[in-house]
Amino acid sequence: MSQYLWLIPALPLIGAIINLLVGQRLPRALSSWLAVAFMAAAFGVSVSAVANLFALPPEERVIHETLFQWIGVGSFSVNFAFWLDPLSAVMILVVTGVGTLIHIYAVGYMEHDSDYARFFTQMNLFAFMMLVLVLADNYLFMFLGWEGVGLCSYLLIGFWYNRDNLSVGTDEKFLSPRSSGTKAFVVTRIGDFGFTLGVLLMFWTFGSLAFQDVFPKAQAMFQVGAPVITIMTLLLFLGATGKSAQVPLYVWLPDAMAGPTPVSALIHAATMVTAGVYMVARSHVLYSLAPTTMAVVAVIGVLTAFIAATIALVQNDLKRVLAYSTISQLGYMFFALGVGAYAAGIFHLVTHAFFKALLFMGAGAVMHVMNNLIDMRRLGGLRKIMPITFWTFLIGALALSGFPLFSGFFSKDEILADGFSRGSIVLWAVGVLVALMTAFYIFRGVILTFGGKPRWKEGEIISSGDENAHDEHGARGLHPHEVSAVMWVPLVILAFFSIFSGYIGLPHVLGENWLGNFLEPVFHETPIEISAALEWTLIAVSAIAALIGIFIAFRFYFSDPKIPARLRSYYPGLYSLLANKYWVDQIYEYTIARPGRWLANAFWLDVDGRIINGFADGLGRAFRGLAQRLRLLQGGYARGYALAMLIGIVVVIAIVVMRP
Repeated sequence: MSQYLWLIPALPLIGAIINLLVGQRLPRALSSWLAVAFMAAAFGVSVSAVANLFALPPEERVIHETLFQWIGVGSFSVNFAFWLDPLSAVMILVVTGVGTLIHIYAVGYMEHDSDYARFFTQMNLFAFMMLVLVLADNYLFMFLGWEGVGLCSYLLIGFWYNRDNLSVGTDEKFLSPRSSGTKAFVVTRIGDFGFTLGVLLMFWTFGSLAFQDVFPKAQAMFQVGAPVITIMTLLLFLGATGKSAQVPLYVWLPDAMAGPTPVSALIHAATMVTAGVYMVARSHVLYSLAPTTMAVVAVIGVLTAFIAATIALVQNDLKRVLAYSTISQLGYMFFALGVGAYAAGIFHLVTHAFFKALLFMGAGAVMHVMNNLIDMRRLGGLRKIMPITFWTFLIGALALSGFPLFSGFFSKDEILADGFSRGSIVLWAVGVLVALMTAFYIFRGVILTFGGKPRWKEGEIISSGDENAHDEHGARGLHPHEVSAVMWVPLVILAFFSIFSGYIGLPHVLGENWLGNFLEPVFHETPIEISAALEWTLIAVSAIAALIGIFIAFRFYFSDPKIPARLRSYYPGLYSLLANKYWVDQIYEYTIARPGRWLANAFWLDVDGRIINGFADGLGRAFRGLAQRLRLLQGGYARGYALAMLIGIVVVIAIVVMRP
């Protein structure tokens, strides 16, 4: 029986079309809540479809719906079809559920922006593309959604394309929204090139791109370690490094902060950056045949987690701290996938969606009432002024840090336990160190933003050349207050799930891993076999790492705030290295961007201006010259016309007489 899976992506698409066509002529509230309503409806259909899937026996939990044939050339056929199994079920619940809350929050956040219809059009379109990606039953259909989220990210990151810089109250220089959107688009295209080559190699090898054809053929045709599968999976992983911001293609994600905060929450929590994780997990059959690629995935994941966490330690922009945190947490997910712990990677994807959306939206709430001031050095003292935002942000911070019994604690612990038993002790140790740094930098953010005394003054004038300006004069006085209910209600809901979503994946010594059991028919993972004593030890190490990180943050920024300045003076080189983000952007600028621009200028050929326009202009000039000469024959004199007629008659008679 049909489950109407097509409705899940179709509903946000309908919302996008309505707002595109008539949204600007509708009242702001109607336009905004229409977008929310279609997202909420997609969530409702998703819940219904997942409930029907769950009612099936575990080994039969697949719903496959084909709408029509998309491409049919000879024996090659690609369908417009949807595939719902436990993996895609988890993804659609995250995308539509968290996405709906972000849309509701955006109603309040964008209340003063005049271009609200365009914003909600793009938000709905983004959700549509992501749902196509996770519900596709073949790699070509997935690629359509894959490229679609890339396009939508470009549009949303550059939403305020007419503004030069969005940094307020800071001496740090950031890219403009239009430059940030372009950077995201270009960098992710590099990864997409690898993904494209991987899909082409897949078609060349198997003659099909459908999951139900590719995976059985791969297992039947190739042994573990086959070169073709290794190359194919490496190319696919290159695409994942771009979309999910892994080393070396992570540089676009921090600059994506130039978009409105709801966009940051949507990209970082529920949609685009999880696409690479989902794609690798979906392709687990291929990756299980390529141990070399698996090792690369694990190493890149841990390396990314470490590099991003060290950079986050010294950032002053709260949203950029969260951006580097996202990169780091994605590294955790790839670490899990690389050691074959696919369910653990998806588990962390789920918990991360809740607490990272919560943290970004909490940071956005601070920006909303502080005239876009987001430099933590100039904040402070907001705990009593914004109590709901503070407590929900604190819950998100506890979950991210891996504080015991919060959601991130359980998902991180599962990754570290699987990494210890399936992977390398060295990688596991780095993962523990990253957990400690994560707890430190997020509580640094909590203390500097909400704790202590205000480092701002009531009524202080802050330039508002940034997002959400409430007036047209470019400057407003600071009068912070708690945000409206339309913004804090989603925070409270996300805080609830940031606490309790971890209980769907309890470690063996504490209870049942419900999510792992649900995903088992997809991944067919062999459970790790470790003693209860070792498992308790690993849990304790993970918890102690989080507690040490939190303790150091309170010591540095609450008990003795002079310690960070002393450390900067003791280790100026290390601080400069981290503050300048390892100079990776500068390295790319001097080794790739500048030589590329030089070559472009050296071999520049103005095809449009010189060739196309030149040809058209030249053709026009030629006909104009011919017309001017022909005008001489039309002088308006009767004797001239008579002479022309006489010459014509003579020529005709001559032709007739001279014919053989």
